[in-house]
Amino acid sequence: WNALPDLAAVGLLTAAFASVARRNQTHVSKIWLTGWLMIALHFAASLFSDAPGSWGVVAEIVGTIALIWAGVLFMWASVPYRIEVSSQWMLGSLLSANALYIGLIIARPANDWTLIPASVLLGAAPLAVALAWMRKTHPPLRWVLVALYGALAIFLLLFQMRPDIGTLVALNAVLFTAYLGCCIHFFFGYRRATAGAFVTIAGFFAWANVFTVGPFMVSYWPSIHIESEVWNLPKFVVALGMILLLLEDQIAHNQYLALHDHLTGLPNRRLYQDRLANALERARRSQTHTALLMIDLDGFKQINDTLGHNVGDLVLERVASLFASRVRRSDTVARTGGDEFSVILEDPTSREDAQRVGHSLTQLLSEPLELGEHTVRIGASVGIAMFPDDASEMEDLCIAADLRMYEAKQDSRELQAPETARANSALPCLEPHRPASLQVVE
Repeated sequence: WNALPDLAAVGLLTAAFASVARRNQTHVSKIWLTGWLMIALHFAASLFSDAPGSWGVVAEIVGTIALIWAGVLFMWASVPYRIEVSSQWMLGSLLSANALYIGLIIARPANDWTLIPASVLLGAAPLAVALAWMRKTHPPLRWVLVALYGALAIFLLLFQMRPDIGTLVALNAVLFTAYLGCCIHFFFGYRRATAGAFVTIAGFFAWANVFTVGPFMVSYWPSIHIESEVWNLPKFVVALGMILLLLEDQIAHNQYLALHDHLTGLPNRRLYQDRLANALERARRSQTHTALLMIDLDGFKQINDTLGHNVGDLVLERVASLFASRVRRSDTVARTGGDEFSVILEDPTSREDAQRVGHSLTQLLSEPLELGEHTVRIGASVGIAMFPDDASEMEDLCIAADLRMYEAKQDSRELQAPETARANSALPCLEPHRPASLQVVE
């Protein structure tokens, strides 16, 4: 009955975690929630671990396996390549090898020979998975895991057969490895200076050392009594850290949405204005130039009218990807309107460089765009303004670039007008025609 308060606390904590995770529906939050359900199962099974006969043995096996599986799931959740087949095989190998070993060491005598192949399997299974996929992928974190479980297998072979303490040492070694692995994986997966990352990593480190400090104190200082709630404290620290991580991710996601276009992922007008102001301030201090390019797509309205807004969205996504791939990382491509994009070119740049970039961006649209079942051709008009040659203030620079963009668009229409007239004269007078700036092939 001493486990009832712990079970109630973990149950409430799991419910709180589920409430936060429900508002942050990610694959990671679902795996974390599954892990905490395993922790709750561990405490529930511990209620019956002292039951007589086989029921007590089964309860101890279920509770210990649930505790180790929770650690393995926490490790897997922090792996960035977890959706790969090799990572899923690694997860399955660790879950099955740990379950087999725990079942054998609790249900069988401590000196049973079956523990030898079971302990070897704990080290061999992750190694086999890593070697099988080594040609396709070999991330460093995977080899850290292989080394960790290889060291565990060697330790078990050396100590698991010792009389009296062999079983206790082996169980604590398996648990220590699982939660030390959580600490290492979270350190690699959340290398950021935030409270959530620090609390979670520190909590896992303390949780792992519960399985070393506890047995050490029982062996060498049996007179010192520490309440079980103290040993369970790292669990609550980890849960708090995970909730903080979810909240931090949600805040970062909201900030991203506030500053980026939801369709293309490019900076929106708000972030664009902030970056332009900073670029102009840097140019003033260093007495250099900054170029602003205003780009408006030609014929985009006809695409929306003839093929629908879904195809129009695909066009915007493709154009944004093409533009972003052609500028330097120090420059900025932003979506500042429905079919309008802006490019900020920082020093070193000149008017000739800006014209070359503008020509390069328009040339990207010279070829038809393949969009699923549709192939469309679309053009662009570019207006260029230089700081400080054309304007010394941000608003005036934007106006200058905008006016030159409309001049370029008007020149393009005037050049296309004779061609359109000649094309129309060859057609029957009642037959509708498409604008010259847009060609659609379905």
